[in-house]
Amino acid sequence: MRQVVFIQKNEKRWKETESFIKGKVPLTADRLAQLYVEITDDLSYVKTFYPGSNLVDHLNNLAFNLHNKIYRNKREEKNRIVEFWKYEVPMAVYRNRSRFQWALGVFLIAILIGLFSSWKDDEFVRMIMGDTYVNMTLDNIEKGDPMAIYKSAGEGNMFFGIGINNVRVSFLAFAFGILASVFTGFILFSNGIMVGAFLYMFIERGMFGIAFTTIFIHGTLELAAIVIAGAAGIILGNSWLFPGTRSRIDSLKKGARDAVKIIIGLVPVFIVAAFLEAFVTRHYLTLGMTGRVIIILCSAAFILWYFVIYPKMLQATSNHTSK
Repeated sequence: MRQVVFIQKNEKRWKETESFIKGKVPLTADRLAQLYVEITDDLSYVKTFYPGSNLVDHLNNLAFNLHNKIYRNKREEKNRIVEFWKYEVPMAVYRNRSRFQWALGVFLIAILIGLFSSWKDDEFVRMIMGDTYVNMTLDNIEKGDPMAIYKSAGEGNMFFGIGINNVRVSFLAFAFGILASVFTGFILFSNGIMVGAFLYMFIERGMFGIAFTTIFIHGTLELAAIVIAGAAGIILGNSWLFPGTRSRIDSLKKGARDAVKIIIGLVPVFIVAAFLEAFVTRHYLTLGMTGRVIIILCSAAFILWYFVIYPKMLQATSNHTSK
């Protein structure tokens, strides 16, 4: 291969490495490892076929500086943790953004089906929620405290119970992806049906506003986490169902890395959602409509920023600096 052709073929990767070394663009640990292997391979090739070229010194410097950067980062564990949430999780989200669209679509369609089915069949809500839960809610409505269910347990016990349940549901939505994405879809669908049926109980009685703004004090983060965990399950399932040009095992490894990063990235969301449901939602009457709406908007803004806007910004920055 002529040297000019070799340069044209690999120059983009070298520029990406230079941008990272200069601190202009963040890279994940996986991408760093890949670049280091490729740069050292390029260096070996150049030493063999173009031994007197200036390219030898250039690639040698790149490999040396990249090596130092990688191992300096290894010693900085605190920075590694920050970079995980700052770069690795958002980039994993961006690479798999179509899966998030599918998960959200399934969940929203299920909510609509739950609403429609409850409207057409008076017994549907009881079939989904159970007689005990429905009767308790109706009794609370008559007492003028429709969301009293959120005061039914102590705050501490409720926090741990809800936190464990949220993790369980989200983990199932993720883990079932290894069987096939359809099982993850079923969990998203069943939870969406339940939300739709629950909301209809209050819509039917003209109490949608108070029900929606109370449930979504914690539900904005909680339901978003379930959808995101479902997307992680779809990533896992699709990685071995549809490997593309990769071998099935390589595709599964890549998909599993991204999916696990996303699930770990959800841990703070689980914790905050459980805290809000245990300690804040029970005070929905004291908060008033304004207070409830502010909490919902702040939660929604965080989800949209971290899982939609910020990943696009990182990718745009990466594209710009690698040119």
